[in-house]
Amino acid sequence: MSSEKNNWFATVFRWRGSIIPRILPQVLLCGLLGIFVSALEFFHYAVSWPVLASIVPNVVLGLLLVFRTNTAYERFWEGRKHWGTLVVSVRNLSRQIWVAVKERDINDKAAKVRALKLLVAFTVATKLHLRSQRPNDELRSLLSECEFSELEAVHMPPIEIALWLGAFLQDQYDDGRLNPYQLSAMHRHLDSLTEALGASERILRTPIPMAYAIHLKQLLFIYCLVLPFQFVGSLYWWTGPTTALVSFTLLGIEAIGIEIENPFGTDPNDLPLDEICDTMRRNIKDLIEAPVERLRPGQNLRAEDLSMLHPPWLEGSPTVGG
Repeated sequence: MSSEKNNWFATVFRWRGSIIPRILPQVLLCGLLGIFVSALEFFHYAVSWPVLASIVPNVVLGLLLVFRTNTAYERFWEGRKHWGTLVVSVRNLSRQIWVAVKERDINDKAAKVRALKLLVAFTVATKLHLRSQRPNDELRSLLSECEFSELEAVHMPPIEIALWLGAFLQDQYDDGRLNPYQLSAMHRHLDSLTEALGASERILRTPIPMAYAIHLKQLLFIYCLVLPFQFVGSLYWWTGPTTALVSFTLLGIEAIGIEIENPFGTDPNDLPLDEICDTMRRNIKDLIEAPVERLRPGQNLRAEDLSMLHPPWLEGSPTVGG
């Protein structure tokens, strides 16, 4: 119980990952406006206007903020689902290439290793493409110098890598190392990779309509601007802190929607694409370095192990209808 309390308080007072740095200037400005209005009230200026509460109805503003946040989170979750599909497809395709493609000489294994590295490279290239970044050293470590130079010259590195993977699969089929069913199954996973890329691009290239974003900001600005004039008649010198608190609540909700509507960036609340790419790299490394005995354990069963496949108690089991 004490551990949960400590985590709760640690989260409450956490700075990194919170929305406070983004909205702090606006919140302080609203608080200073409240203090200024309190000073005017102190010097007997008629600044208490409760009627201003009806300018921007609370229900209307609340519905707009809820719609804004829900839309942003839907984009965030949809992006996570597509990257989940990408991860599963990479794992399945790498497993099928490593196990199903026949090896006739040492060069065949080297070709399979290259194909598996290309799968990781596709993941990294997709991440860089969604962040509008060009190929970097992270991608260079997975490719040959010739391959890296070719990627630097194209506009869509992930698609180029997908073409290389497709050519590899076709070569294996032409050389008799794959049958048509295996080739078809592998191409389905390759298609899933490009579909995940296209779906992520759709999220990235379709932002919230600008008119909606502008209108919401205008309503928030007006609402926070008139707050001190509503509060000062009853709160006096507490008008500034109260205005800052209400502004913090409303501006924070809007800022959260802005931050997560593009889930592929580098903000603390964006999808952990770097960690996902590192996971793919480790998965492929483990697969390449796995001993054959672990991939095909049935080939190394001892006599006592084989007896477990047909245990004695199975011989005396009753038959159906007996």
